[in-house]
Amino acid sequence: MSLTLYIVRHAKAEDRSLFMTDHSRELTSDGIMAAARMGRYLLRKHIRPDIIISSTAPRAKDTANVIAEQLGYDLAQIQLNETLYEGGAKAYMAAVNTLPNGIQSAMIVGHNPDVSYFAEFLTHESIGSMSKGAVVAVSFTDVDWPEVSSRTGTIAFQIAPKQLPKDE
Repeated sequence: MSLTLYIVRHAKAEDRSLFMTDHSRELTSDGIMAAARMGRYLLRKHIRPDIIISSTAPRAKDTANVIAEQLGYDLAQIQLNETLYEGGAKAYMAAVNTLPNGIQSAMIVGHNPDVSYFAEFLTHESIGSMSKGAVVAVSFTDVDWPEVSSRTGTIAFQIAPKQLPKDE
């Protein structure tokens, strides 16, 4: 059995200010456009995750929503997971390990540095710091979601909005 996990860093968000918490920051117009371009790119690659899980922070939820819209995914089906905000790679691992049987592909939308660390943990490959709006696709062979752990995956592809073709 082959599984694929799409790890997404939220797109560009507002800068922090004295009048808002970090959790409440929203996407900028550039972030919305980058997320839409990424969604169109994924659609053209025929990528349609069975499930999308997002942090509860507005910038992550909005990134998930914009990508999901482009993919034709039902926005009401996006699962929000509050532990993905500041929960560390452990929270991402818990979200993946509890995915139900029958799910072949999943997308998880969250925050740096956690998403970068998580991708490196799964693959033991150098990812570096994922840029805003970037996607790392990790493939797993001969494991079920509860068995996914360190070094069980390989990078299928990694792409950032700046690397997308101009027509996306």
